[in-house]
Amino acid sequence: ARIAPASAAAAMIASISWSVIAGVIGVALAIILERTNVPGRKLLRGLTLWPMYLSHIVIAFSWFIVYGPAGYITILGELWFGRIFWSLYTIPGMAIVAGTSAAPFVYLLCSSSARLADATLEDAGRSLGAGPIRVLWSVSLPLMRPALIYACLLTFIGSLEMLSVPLVFGRPVGINFFTTFLYDAALGTDPDYGLVGAAAALLLAIIIGLLAIQAVLLRNASRFVTMKGKAQRPKLASLGRMRWAAFAIILIYNVIILILPLIGITARAFTTFLTPLLSPVELLTLDNFRLLFDYPEYVRSIVNSLLIAVVGGAGATIFVAFVAIVAHRSPFRFARQLEFIALSPRAIPGIVASIGLFWAMQILPLVDLLYGTVWILMLAFTMRAIPTAYGAIAPSLFQIAKELDQGARSCGADWWTTSWRVVLPLLKPALFSAYVLLFLSFMKEYSSAVFLFAPGSEVIGTTMLSFWGNGDTGPVSALSVIQLAITAIFVLLARTLLRTHRDA
Repeated sequence: ARIAPASAAAAMIASISWSVIAGVIGVALAIILERTNVPGRKLLRGLTLWPMYLSHIVIAFSWFIVYGPAGYITILGELWFGRIFWSLYTIPGMAIVAGTSAAPFVYLLCSSSARLADATLEDAGRSLGAGPIRVLWSVSLPLMRPALIYACLLTFIGSLEMLSVPLVFGRPVGINFFTTFLYDAALGTDPDYGLVGAAAALLLAIIIGLLAIQAVLLRNASRFVTMKGKAQRPKLASLGRMRWAAFAIILIYNVIILILPLIGITARAFTTFLTPLLSPVELLTLDNFRLLFDYPEYVRSIVNSLLIAVVGGAGATIFVAFVAIVAHRSPFRFARQLEFIALSPRAIPGIVASIGLFWAMQILPLVDLLYGTVWILMLAFTMRAIPTAYGAIAPSLFQIAKELDQGARSCGADWWTTSWRVVLPLLKPALFSAYVLLFLSFMKEYSSAVFLFAPGSEVIGTTMLSFWGNGDTGPVSALSVIQLAITAIFVLLARTLLRTHRDA
């Protein structure tokens, strides 16, 4: 009863808005980039997926630097047109920021469904006189319904647990959400942990209910099967002269929502302040980076993030690999239940997981020993990322014939030896993919650390939140640039290694 109804209402309205925007943009990108002959598809795919590599907190800060009330583009637009045409301090404004940041996730989930669309069904539509656009709308899009339902519900769940956008754009004008309510109630001057627990339980109940709805909506997913025994080759729809217009629209979209914000936050990191009224060259400085490297706790946050991503990602990959092997390649009695447990953390928002582990530290002595160390953060991040890694490993495990296990067992090898010497080596590509996903996830994670970190166990995300609370946008931008640089280097190395492995 003490949980503000306004917070719940604002969260639901915003989450619906964010999900609709992400769904419309993500599906449109999936259809255009996977089912049409738009030029430059490789370039556009890469740009479209890049926001997935970035932390939501970096995205929120970069939009603030460029499109906020005192943002570079905002002031420039006011100078040119005499007024401001947008405001991010509203639910529609926040919906655009969050929706566009989640659109690549929808695109990723829907792209494979779009690529596998049955060409014969599309040909049937064309034979009845339907044009390319009508075929895409009436045939291809309905066949993507399972992927669309799955993506939109996961996006809606992700929007309920998002902290960065409501914290940056909602809290300053009094628009509270579940996440900011939990953040303020637990980390304020007079924390009320009972109220935080009740609110977290309510949020968790809502999300579990949404997952149940998803299961009901997807119970007849077999109706949408398009890949059968008969060989087929999907044809790209020709957009004619419109293909260059589609290319320009997608490129401009990526420039607005990705490139300009990243340029803006990078420029802010190297200047005393950023404004179109003065040349950035006159304001150049390295003071923001000097501040970070002059204080041990700020350097420690960078080192801790790298340590958690490298070591924690590797440990989580090995752990999830054996969970998948036990669930699918062992006589374990409760293998099916184990798989359900492995996938269940997707129903637990990061901030709720953080609160749960916080209380576990108060109750369980062994967990309490981890308080104030990076190990509790590794544990929290691993719990959150298990479904992601499991989803990367399990499909490859299905493709390895069980005859290989049986052959090793017939030679006298036990289950452990078979798993270690036969199954795991064959899973190397999937394990590498899972490690890449976990590294990026651990590097950008922050919401599940806000209640668990202590002096000595800071990470980049929590340090950025601390700077933001003090109004220090320069150090926030500098930390964002450091995180962006680490992410970009890792992504490029991972792509190089994957390409080398594929060529070999």
